[in-house]
Parts: sequence; C-alpha cells; structure tokens
Amino acid sequence: MKRLTTLALIVGLCTVAGLFLSSGLDDVAAALVSAGWGAAIVVVVRAVAVGWAGLGWFAVFPRADRPGLWNCVSLRFVREGINTLLPVATVGGDFVGARLLAQRGVSGGLAGASMFVDLMTQAVTQFLFTVGGVALLAWLHGDGPVVRTVAGGLAIAAPALGAFFLIQRRSGHRVIQAMLNRFAAAREWRALGAVDVLYDGLRRLYSSPKRVIGAMGVHMIGWIIGAAEVYVALHFMGYPVTVAEAIVIESLAQAVRGAAFAVPGALGAQEGGLIALCAIFGIPAEAALALSLVKRLADLMVGVPGLVAWHFMEGKKDAPDTEDRTSPAPVSVEQGTVKAGGDIARAVSLDAMPVSRVPANLVGNHTVLRSMESDMGTLRKCA
Repeated sequence: MKRLTTLALIVGLCTVAGLFLSSGLDDVAAALVSAGWGAAIVVVVRAVAVGWAGLGWFAVFPRADRPGLWNCVSLRFVREGINTLLPVATVGGDFVGARLLAQRGVSGGLAGASMFVDLMTQAVTQFLFTVGGVALLAWLHGDGPVVRTVAGGLAIAAPALGAFFLIQRRSGHRVIQAMLNRFAAAREWRALGAVDVLYDGLRRLYSSPKRVIGAMGVHMIGWIIGAAEVYVALHFMGYPVTVAEAIVIESLAQAVRGAAFAVPGALGAQEGGLIALCAIFGIPAEAALALSLVKRLADLMVGVPGLVAWHFMEGKKDAPDTEDRTSPAPVSVEQGTVKAGGDIARAVSLDAMPVSRVPANLVGNHTVLRSMESDMGTLRKCA
C-alpha cells in the first residue's frame, strides 16, 4: 500500500510539472500574483468551511451524549490537516479524529459511529452538490462531453454510496460479524466486541432522522461556502464568474478530487480538472493553475495548524500524570468487577487483565479504543 501511494504521488507530481510547463511558468506566476489579497480571503473562506463542517459533525450526536462544539470544530481541523497534507487515504484523518474525540469523554463506540455517520452525510451532500453542478452546467452550456462524463461517474458512485450506507445498517453488521466468525484469529472476542459497540452507536445515531437530515443541511451549506473560493480567486485575477459558474467549477472539481482519493492531495487531478472546467467558461489554463495554487495555499494555511494541534494533543495524551505516580488509587479486581478511586481508565490497565476478568461494561469501549490505536499506528507508519 505504501508503494502504491508513493507511485501515485510520483505520477501526480509529474502531471503537475507537465501542466505547469505546458502552460508557461511566467504566465501562471503572473496570474497568481494578480490574485493578491484574494488569496488571503480564500484562506479565510476555507477556515470557515472547515469549522462549519465541524458543526455538521456536532449535529449528528444525541443531545445527552453530545460533546462540546469546540471539540468537534478543533478536531475537524485535525482531520482536514491529515487528509489534505499527509500521504494517507483521504479518510485517514477521520479515524484519528474519532480516536481523539473518544479521549474527550465520548464513548469509543459512539465516537467511531459518529465518524461514519459524518462521512455518510458529507458523501451524500457532495453527491447532491455534484448533481446540482451538472444540472447547472447543462442549463448554462447544454449537453456536452463534460456533462456526460460526470453523469457517468455519478451513475457509478450512486451504488457505492448506497453500499456504504447499507454496510452501516443491521445487514452490514451481520455480514461483518459472519466474516469475523469465519476468519478472526485468537483475539476474535476483541474484534467482535468492538463491532457490536460500533453498531450500537450507529443504530443510536441513525435512529433520529432529524439529526441526520440536519447534519446534511449543514454540510450542504458548507459545500456552497466552498464555492466562494473559486468566485473570489477568479474575480481578483480578472476573470469574473457568476455564482452559478463558481458552483459548477467547485462542485465538479470536488468530484474530481474525490475520484482521485488514492493520490495524496489529488496532485495532478485537481490541476487537470480545473483546467478543463475553467476552459468551459473561457478561463485560460494559466488562470486555472493559479486557482489551483491558491487552493493549495489554503490547504497549507488551514491544514498545518491542524497538524500542529494534533501533535500537541498526542503529546498531552502521552504526558505522565505525576499525581497518579505519587498517590496511586487502590485497585481491586474481584468476580468481574473493578473498584478504584478516581478515574478508572487511569487506575486500571485493561490490557494487563485476563480476558475473563475484564468487566463486561468496559469491554466495548476498550476494544473500540484499542482498534483506534491500531489504526493510528498504521497511519503513523504511512506518514
């Protein structure tokens, strides 16, 4: 997998270099300089869009178990930084975000389930946003090769989107559990426990259509906010577009990025897609490439603080607790129960406890968190 990612990165970089050389480096640089303060506005728009997406994540939680809004927003910036700047799949940061959310008092099962529901609402709204972009393009310029190509991609994406939803429902639970029963190794009990708790969380979150629809509404507004990046950048470069044209370019460019999820940062795919889309509205290739560079700048300016925040969050988690070392709480384990003063998660190491002695009410959360830790180890190797 690491070799494939490296190969995709090399291909993407070669594609970007070829596009810039063919368009003329001086022309691209002149278009980029003409963006001026528009680039700074684009960065602000991106930060607003990412924070707004955190609100969409916040909206899926039941009121009784809802984390603080700041937790969802700040961790959404961490997710964005990992997904856009690190050589991992574009959902790698989402698993990290769920694990960090579980460290903030949300049960492991519910944190993991919220990540899947949030991804589902984002995927559905992006699909609808792309459909709207195709419809606008057909209305503005009639049927053409771009419309037909994107429509074919949507026809392929729709069943995949449906499968992603179904795998989160009861039928998907049965399929995954049957696979684990057949293929799981000696630690099968851990995996089954994690899956059970995860699906309990999914059932809770999907049991309220109002919350799910509300989260979809928030994310749909977020996609439209993202179209402001195109509108502002092109206006400052001297290529004014209408709001409808900006939505067409942004929606289809996001679809291209989604299709190129295996390429880190969608290198090459974003640039080529923007050249093709901007050409429809008479915008030259050098301006399209400058627009891509402005978007890359927003990736950096918003993503780097997210990575820095992730570093400090991990450091805070790994820091030793002097209070626990100087005055440890008494612990006893008898007949499947745990008695401890203070925080039970700090007082007892469940990993050191025999399987038969782990309290039943703690197995679910523990297995989910351990699964998240395993995912985290893989991500660190990729990074």
